[in-house]
Amino acid sequence: MKLPAAAAALAAILICAPAYAQNNPDEPKIDCAKAEAQTDLNICAALDFDTADKALNAQYKKTRAAMVAIDSDLDDDLKGAEKALIKAQRAWVDYRDGECEAQGFQARGGSMEPMLVSGCKADLTKKRTKELKDLADGPEGDQ
Repeated sequence: MKLPAAAAALAAILICAPAYAQNNPDEPKIDCAKAEAQTDLNICAALDFDTADKALNAQYKKTRAAMVAIDSDLDDDLKGAEKALIKAQRAWVDYRDGECEAQGFQARGGSMEPMLVSGCKADLTKKRTKELKDLADGPEGDQ
């Protein structure tokens, strides 16, 4: 098997492992607060990212609705809040994925790489979720 194909196969296993491990009733549940084995740490980091990503997607929908509401109050020549959000979010996803790929190079090819990448994605995603909430709440949201 060529190296790229092997890497793709390994990536598929690592991506699917968290879902399998948490959804298979025959497998013991992982206590992420006490995880020590690298495989468990990788799974927990992937689960953390999955949770953060779901929260981000829910907040994005709310923020997008807020931007649509802003646009609805503006004259046609001033509209663009929703379009700006979509543009920003696409750029942010590219940034997050690239930044976290770079972070993974600290352990490139090692068993710790998936944890580093997932952990990075979880951290950046949680920060972005807060940014989106702040944007939806507007300047009065902090008062």
